[in-house]
Amino acid sequence: MTERTLTDVPGVKVGHWTDPAALTGVTVIDLPEPNVAAVDVRGGAPGSRETALLAPGKKVEMVQALVFAGGSAFGLAAADGVVRAIAADDRGHPTRAGKVPIVPAAILFDLMVGDGAVRPGPEDGAAAYATANADPVAMGSVGAGTGAVVAGWRGRDAMRKGGVGSDAITVGDATLGALVVANAVGDVFTVDGVPLTGGGPVPPMFPAPAEPLEATVLCAVVTDAALSRNELLHLGVRAHDAVGACIRPAHTRYDGDVAFLVSCGPVLGDVDALGEAAFATVAAAIERAVRHATSAGGIAAVESGP
Repeated sequence: MTERTLTDVPGVKVGHWTDPAALTGVTVIDLPEPNVAAVDVRGGAPGSRETALLAPGKKVEMVQALVFAGGSAFGLAAADGVVRAIAADDRGHPTRAGKVPIVPAAILFDLMVGDGAVRPGPEDGAAAYATANADPVAMGSVGAGTGAVVAGWRGRDAMRKGGVGSDAITVGDATLGALVVANAVGDVFTVDGVPLTGGGPVPPMFPAPAEPLEATVLCAVVTDAALSRNELLHLGVRAHDAVGACIRPAHTRYDGDVAFLVSCGPVLGDVDALGEAAFATVAAAIERAVRHATSAGGIAAVESGP
């Protein structure tokens, strides 16, 4: 049976640009309009663009797309290409000078996995946008997850490949989906606590890292339920709860963990039920991200399982 993914939410499209040689990439989530967007940043080392605009009380609530990219801070340039492509499609926030696309973005650190001299740029963001479609989301070592790794806190020999994962669930009349790029300092567990990396329980103390740590878990949770920005932030809490349950430790000083939340439909939905759906889909997406990943850059993939 085909796995459900973020594109089960009506109108949502996802596209990837992947460089399998340099081990980096871009993932674009093209969103239907109108919508309302919010963000919840928990990690201590985020790299992002347009997140301040998504706080409660800010004037602009609608976005055209979300961009996730490798390349660390260099990768934020990928959003420029998406902005230009969306402007060419005559989409964006209306101003007296014309439409201005609003495209929040977040990046992950993958410079030590592949060719760190190759970083996603505007043309790569535009390429990912051009491939966006409503097919089931390609998962694993694709797009922004191409160079993702997990379990870095145990040292390079214990690292395993991370990647892109996605899931979706029906909640009453509403649909809620999640897309995650798992690139974490911590070990990965299933939602039931089964370890997928590390080979054992998490040590009670954070071990002194053998080398500098840089990581990030990027999440997008999208629903066709009609929610306010404040209600979306409840979904963000539960999304990060799932990160904390499935990645241990999570939200460290070395992670840039961020969750984008988007409401893009008129369907009536229960906020509490949708919050639990956010927890379930993010948890499932994290597991799928590592189970679909393939070995690369000298870093082994997690053994597949049931």
